[in-house]
Amino acid sequence: MALLPMLLAAASPPPPTVEVSVTGLRSAKGQVLVCLTPNRKAFPDCSKDAGSVRMAVKAVDAANFAVHAPAAGTYAIAVVHDENGNNKLDTAIFLPTEGFGFSRNPTITVGPPSFKSASFAVAGDMRQSIRMKYML
Repeated sequence: MALLPMLLAAASPPPPTVEVSVTGLRSAKGQVLVCLTPNRKAFPDCSKDAGSVRMAVKAVDAANFAVHAPAAGTYAIAVVHDENGNNKLDTAIFLPTEGFGFSRNPTITVGPPSFKSASFAVAGDMRQSIRMKYML
């Protein structure tokens, strides 16, 4: 009976992987900050979501990388091209001076897109392509 929990844990599938490709980086400087969250209230700022997956990828490696989702569910991804490596999106006169992008590449008007427009279902391994946008 003591072996049953160990056998069930060994038989459970690994968490899903989202393969991400980022296109349109204007330089290979700095890093790409990545946020994967299931929390609509925390999107796109993952700092408000303890359950989010946050990572930094060198800009030169951002063409293809993997993000491991904690479990199946509905998620959205936000990325920032942090060219100066200060771990945040820099702004000037309320406009981003560094690049940004979102899963499903929603249209950007004023402010970030809604969680709904950037979200996608993760049931197993999958792929997302994100196009960077630069305002300045």
